Amino acid sequence: MSIANPLQNIVREFSKMPGIGQKTAQRLAFYLLGLPKEEIDDLVFSIKEIKNEIGFCETCFHITYKSSKCYICNNVKRATSTQLCIVSDSKDLLAMEKMGRFSGKYHVLGGVISPLSGIGPEQLRIKELLERIGKEEITEVVFAISPSIEGETTTLYLRKLLQPLIGKISQIAYGIPLGTDLEWADELTLCRAYEGRNLL
Repeated sequence: MSIANPLQNIVREFSKMPGIGQKTAQRLAFYLLGLPKEEIDDLVFSIKEIKNEIGFCETCFHITYKSSKCYICNNVKRATSTQLCIVSDSKDLLAMEKMGRFSGKYHVLGGVISPLSGIGPEQLRIKELLERIGKEEITEVVFAISPSIEGETTTLYLRKLLQPLIGKISQIAYGIPLGTDLEWADELTLCRAYEGRNLL
């Protein structure tokens, strides 16, 4: 017996999300069906708001709310730091920030090199990274990219590009299993990985 058409539509939309299968999508759809109209309205408003109000920092490309620069790039002490941490996305940046040890600047690539997904270097913010390094005084680049095959490929590619430009290039040490996303690492593991980073 098939479920009503609007429910089928929302199940289809939920199942497009990463990590959500058909059964979970159906559970979420029925959960929404049981919510009061006001809560549904709040949810719809919140979804629209993230698309209308949240943008990307013009300097590092981290997410920002109603501003051309994020809170990190607006911090005077951090803006003058000579240490630049390269991450694949804002989730990894937030994981590094949660650790509370890194006080430099960031550059968000917007993904990793993944030929199978059609993502090459030209789809990432590598050109902007090179422009920043040309303009800003950077003495160390720290790679904090999840240790997947795609992440390692991206790190290797960037390392070759940056070695002639930067005196010190390091990578956070991984007490983190291969294939694990950085955002799921606990603070202690991430902290130890950062402190044990290796020069490349």
